[in-house]
Amino acid sequence: MSILEAFKLAFQSLWGNKMRSILTLIGVVMGVASVIMVLTLVQGAKKYISTKLSGYGADVFTVNRMSSVILSADQYFSFQKRKILRMEDYEAIKEGCTQCTEVGASLFKSTKVVYNGHSSNNTLVRGLTSSMMSLNNIDIALGRGFTPADEEHAFHNCIVGYDIVDNLIGDGDPLGKEIRVDGIPFTIVGVGDRQGKTLGQSQDNWVSIPISVYQQIYGYNDSVDIYARASGTSDVMARAEDEARVIMRARRHLGPGTPDDFEIQTNDTFLDIANQLLGVFAWVVMGLGSIALVVGGVVIMNIMLVSVTERTREIGVRKALGAKQRDVLVQFLIESASLAGIGGVFGILMGVLVGKLITVFVGFPTAVPLWAVFLGLFLASGVGIFFGVYPASKAARLDPVVALRAEM
Repeated sequence: MSILEAFKLAFQSLWGNKMRSILTLIGVVMGVASVIMVLTLVQGAKKYISTKLSGYGADVFTVNRMSSVILSADQYFSFQKRKILRMEDYEAIKEGCTQCTEVGASLFKSTKVVYNGHSSNNTLVRGLTSSMMSLNNIDIALGRGFTPADEEHAFHNCIVGYDIVDNLIGDGDPLGKEIRVDGIPFTIVGVGDRQGKTLGQSQDNWVSIPISVYQQIYGYNDSVDIYARASGTSDVMARAEDEARVIMRARRHLGPGTPDDFEIQTNDTFLDIANQLLGVFAWVVMGLGSIALVVGGVVIMNIMLVSVTERTREIGVRKALGAKQRDVLVQFLIESASLAGIGGVFGILMGVLVGKLITVFVGFPTAVPLWAVFLGLFLASGVGIFFGVYPASKAARLDPVVALRAEM
């Protein structure tokens, strides 16, 4: 019997028991759908993280009081014991880092912004040095960025995101308008480019002010985040990081062998941590999905055993007409693999659909890698073949004489 004929007979058998086939597929569909959904979410998250981090540039590193990712309470409490970074640290790195082409400092908090009776809550207020516009790759859509004079003279100028323009100011030219940040007036001199939403959260609800003004308003006890750019090769970047580390250790009087009480982080640091966390998440959820695949496989095996019992006489007739054990074995294996493969196709479609719905309603990014589609089909077909071996071998070993005597 040819392979094509075996597939034809397999699909005829499945089509002849449509309801049973549909119920059998549920476990495989759910297992493959969960695997595909997780892979699309993980790939989308990786793509988003890499895109956002690349916005800072591969040649930018940061000096912070605490790590951006804290994995335990002990880590958090140990970081809290560290001394804060001050503007003097920023000035020291700016003057002493010969490999750094740009150095900036940043502070931020959430607060309330008011214009003409309209207010915006949970708006991110950032205190920036003039160089931070370039270091953060903030493109100005209207007006201008900060100048050293804004910072030096503590001018109450500000740059706003488009949420402030759309929700508070409305139509008309926003430049020159006066808004109040925590009740303090600021004049809009620039508007940043639209950033859109991430995970349903707008990235345009922000106001940037000179860092000197920020500290006058909110005090000097918040730790400064220092950004530095070292344009050139990876060796230049490494030397710049070493210079910044030496400067900070000298300022903090850390002796040889004493660990740093500050963090120097690059895009690679964030990417490595993000990939580790996403990898753990993917393996956990795919492990749960594999349970559904195993359950689906057991159901397929049981249904195939029922099918062997129902078709015992048919098997006897085929063997009496010259069919070999191999022919019967291949036929039933193809039938179980086809059943699981169809479930895999529907599982892939369901997984992609659920991922896209999450993107639409939650804003979580998704990306469907081609290899994940093939992986889903491979898993489904593999489950069908693995759990179909026993029923197929049982059918192949049937004695034709005994099989012909079976009742219809």
